[in-house]
Amino acid sequence: MSHFGLKLKPEELTFMNSAERQAQIQMQLSTAKKPITATTFADSFGVSRQTIVGDIALMRARGEELVATPRGYMYVEDSPHQAIIVCRHTPDQAGDELTRIVDNGGAALDVIVDHPLYGQLRGELQIRTHAEINLFLGRMRKNKGKMLSELTDGIHMHTIAYDTPAQLTAIKASLREAGYLYEETTR
Repeated sequence: MSHFGLKLKPEELTFMNSAERQAQIQMQLSTAKKPITATTFADSFGVSRQTIVGDIALMRARGEELVATPRGYMYVEDSPHQAIIVCRHTPDQAGDELTRIVDNGGAALDVIVDHPLYGQLRGELQIRTHAEINLFLGRMRKNKGKMLSELTDGIHMHTIAYDTPAQLTAIKASLREAGYLYEETTR
């Protein structure tokens, strides 16, 4: 049986313990070109998806910088520059907001809201391309999900990754033009 390019016998999968699975998960994610889903790992190891979710949780608890994105698990990607921006818009404008970020050379790494009961809530996005925007919005519709910003009257933050200061300036200008950038106003 092929296991991510490794030749494993069915009996080796059966006796693989959590530590061995986690080592394999770490190896695969560290060399992966794209995120890998829990279901893909589960099928490969012959265990449940929930077993993989538990393995990932244990790995995070040990300090592995893993994120769950709409496309699967991945290691946190380092970006030369990051900034937090504050936005406000309706849920149906989220696709346009993300498109403006990507079109101007940025990546929307997360979405953050300040909830009055739970404090800061954060959702990993890791959106860098139009395909990833479409995947995110498609899954939102399919699962009848709600945007985190719906908890806070549309106000939310994004950690934005960018390569040059000019890209951040362009991202902010585009969001400002659309009326999405939430800024202090002088009265």
